[in-house]
Amino acid sequence: MKRTKTLTTLLLLAAGLAVGVAPASAGKGKKKPAATAAAKQGKLTPEHKKAMAELMGAFKFGMTKDEVIAVLTKQLDERYAEKIAATNDVYTQDKLRKEKKEEIARVTKSFTTFEGKKAGWDVSIIDTEFAHNTGETMLVYWENQGGKNQRRFFFFFEDHLYKMFIALDTKQVAEEQRSFEFFKGLMEQRFGTAAAEGNKLTWKTGDFMVQAVDKIQFYDAFCLIISDPKALKQVADARASRAPEKAADNNILKSVTEKGPEDKPSLDEGKDVLKGVIEDNKKK
Repeated sequence: MKRTKTLTTLLLLAAGLAVGVAPASAGKGKKKPAATAAAKQGKLTPEHKKAMAELMGAFKFGMTKDEVIAVLTKQLDERYAEKIAATNDVYTQDKLRKEKKEEIARVTKSFTTFEGKKAGWDVSIIDTEFAHNTGETMLVYWENQGGKNQRRFFFFFEDHLYKMFIALDTKQVAEEQRSFEFFKGLMEQRFGTAAAEGNKLTWKTGDFMVQAVDKIQFYDAFCLIISDPKALKQVADARASRAPEKAADNNILKSVTEKGPEDKPSLDEGKDVLKGVIEDNKKK
């Protein structure tokens, strides 16, 4: 029998938290009303703000790529140390050490600089999360241990961490929990009433912006995005200033679309030519 986790457990694993979250009432078969097109964020309590900060785990905004890799390496060292200590088999211990080394290498190798060359990420679950030629880079940590299948993306601006994007694979949870309304219920219990627009929920303080995004239709995933609001403005300014210039106007199309009323085609144009053709046919 295939094991499935509750969405609550998956959310905790994704955030790397040790605290518990009680299932929301949405998990008891009660349907919540659909979010309005642009609902406003509710008042956030100190507990809500603390929960948002906890999503960062051991990471901090402003960390460099090397510092993020160091934190991930430490976490992997601790995880594999427990596994190695749990067995006396030398072959298994060596295998685990090799796995850890490969996992660290995979994270390091995932480093991507967005310098204009289109790649697979441009048509992926994170295709709207970055821009080219703006000083943006990224690391990916694929958390696939213990049956998990989720990815954590670290986004940097000028080599400083400003955003984490976590994709939660909904295939790991029970069928009845694979709805954005259920996910919304859990998130709002933890962070308060969200500002809602379309398929996105947003909570914002001066230090953090947390977003939950519904991408279940195309990617079977719910996504959590944790960003630094101050850095987001810097990134937006960089994108605006370094955006590629628009292509030159098509002169032919312009000449057609910009014709005034006096330039309307005449029904008499070509009349003499057509008359000549008819006369020639009569003679023949």
